[in-house]
Amino acid sequence: MKLLTAIVLQGINNIYRVRTDDGEVLQCRIKGKTLTETERAYNPLAPGDAVMIQQHSRTEGMVVSRNERTNSFVRWNMKKDLPQTIAANIDMLWCVTSTQLPKFRAKFIDRVCVCAQHVPVTIIVNKWDLGCDEETREYIELYRSIGYDVLPLSSFDQAQIRDLGERLKGTRSVFFGQSGVGKSTLINALIPEANQKTGEISDKYDRGRHTTNFAKWIESDTFSIIDTPGVREIEVPIMDPYEIASHFPEIEQASHQCRFSPCMHIEEPGCAVLEAVEDGRITYERYESYLKIALSMIERRKKLYYGV
Repeated sequence: MKLLTAIVLQGINNIYRVRTDDGEVLQCRIKGKTLTETERAYNPLAPGDAVMIQQHSRTEGMVVSRNERTNSFVRWNMKKDLPQTIAANIDMLWCVTSTQLPKFRAKFIDRVCVCAQHVPVTIIVNKWDLGCDEETREYIELYRSIGYDVLPLSSFDQAQIRDLGERLKGTRSVFFGQSGVGKSTLINALIPEANQKTGEISDKYDRGRHTTNFAKWIESDTFSIIDTPGVREIEVPIMDPYEIASHFPEIEQASHQCRFSPCMHIEEPGCAVLEAVEDGRITYERYESYLKIALSMIERRKKLYYGV
């Protein structure tokens, strides 16, 4: 049977919607229930994956293999204790935050940037129309100073939405953020026909309620967005603890002057990162964020590999 190339649009309970190169949208399952290309993971396929399928009818088919990924955005699924791929083969990750309701959380952003690996990240600060406190403004300037693109905006400002649409042209992007930051409202402003469900904020916890239940491919005439469920926390997938510093640009830059290589930047003598923290070239808040992820990774790897 002839194999067709297709792209995964979404997956729910191991049933995947895919679009072939000819534009047909099919409902597919995985042939044999497993893919030889996938390692032990929460989900073998994610939106953006390129796959080979066998078409069995006008509306259905079977996925027989997954093509090699150019990149992926992966979080750690705490319930299953497995890596969970959110999206694959993407040009940009847009980390959507808000000035308030819910409150801007820098450590959440830091973890998203680590999970993104080497996918470029732009930080959207939504709900700018609600005002912004001084602490958040300082964080915005901090992220800009270390090389991140930060875009304050309001989903209700048409000029800002047009500008964002121009920046998205020709790209495949992922929108990811906490519940309640306004991702769905933002996507509806960019692509009105998307009709993404929106929700209200919980007064008790100042957190959003989930309105998107699964990652979903949404397309306009000029760009594609993979919308993702809002989360309250994000955990970094298992990786080499020494690799974490490479996702903190200012720490990575300072680390080249460390006496020892590799260096964990915790208590090693001659550590240039610790010196930079002490004299203020690296903020304590960013170093603390790095340290929490690094120490947690060491403990998780011990548990995973040694059962302790």
